[in-house]
Amino acid sequence: MDRASTIELSALNFDLSASGSDIMKPMHNFSDIKETAGQRLMMGFDGTTLGPDLEFLIRELTVGGIILFARNIETPDQVRLLCRSIQECARACNLPPMFIAIDQEGGVVARLKAPQFKEFPGAPTLKSESEAAQFGQDMAETLAGLGINMNFAPVLDVAPENFPSIMAKRVFGSDPARVSRMGQAIINSQQQKGILSVAKHFPGIGRTTLDSHLDLPELKTDENELAAYDLIPFQGAAAAGVSGIMLSHIRYTGIDPLWPASLSQAIAKDLLRRRMGYTGLVMTDDLDMGAIQNHYDIATIMRRILTADVDLALICHQGPKIAAAFAEIKQNLANDAGLKQKHKQSLARIMQWKSKFLEHQL
Repeated sequence: MDRASTIELSALNFDLSASGSDIMKPMHNFSDIKETAGQRLMMGFDGTTLGPDLEFLIRELTVGGIILFARNIETPDQVRLLCRSIQECARACNLPPMFIAIDQEGGVVARLKAPQFKEFPGAPTLKSESEAAQFGQDMAETLAGLGINMNFAPVLDVAPENFPSIMAKRVFGSDPARVSRMGQAIINSQQQKGILSVAKHFPGIGRTTLDSHLDLPELKTDENELAAYDLIPFQGAAAAGVSGIMLSHIRYTGIDPLWPASLSQAIAKDLLRRRMGYTGLVMTDDLDMGAIQNHYDIATIMRRILTADVDLALICHQGPKIAAAFAEIKQNLANDAGLKQKHKQSLARIMQWKSKFLEHQL
């Protein structure tokens, strides 16, 4: 490493000395636990401007990121103004730049739609790595031009042939090696253009049929089977330096019979971080989905996330769960020295990626 990234958090006596290559200089001095707790949250909101509710998320909850949906989008000029207002509000609050994320996969999952925005084809239509690389470059240029800095893409799930996969219309196909190559092409081209890429949905949901928006699916599989099939694209993404990996809301009973991946220490910490060696950002899928909300309360959800070395919790709909999640993070950090240490490590990762990609938005 050429330069160390050290972030002073004097109230908590945090010394975050980052390791690894290509880490930028320090970008923020935090003053209290309130600010650091909020950095672990990525939130959705209602509206198309910086209204009171969105301002509350930034000023009072000091959230680390915002997620845009179709309900937040009207025209290119409106999106640019919204993103600029979000960053200006964070700066006025003496906070780091915000992750501003979107699900813009192309095809059936696209928040930016014609005629106001360029539409992109879905993964199943892309035929070559060069085509995927051009796709990623064009996508990144579109997002960067709007002020969006993170894309929840590419999808790296693998859907077997002749199988009624919930992901059939969103994946590169049934060959894990090809999915890996196509995903790497998009990751590299997006990140070269300054857009953080988030690969999803770890450790793979291509072999499931129940939609986790509705309830909690189970996949009866073990680590060996996953490694031979589903994990191959994610290993490729990690090798390509992908900024983030999103965890699924699937329960993989051969690895963790109790908890879905998004709340599982066995999957997020032991499999992804320790055995696969991934050091980037790890985030949940939307915690408002039925797979989570139908089975767990917010106190359990947030403690599991903090325990499992998950960096960012996504709550995509405005409501009381957001403030409750913030309160649970603060309470857990105040009362558990072990979780406080994990929090230091997680915050270091968040700040490293913000320093690398968002420094120009300071």
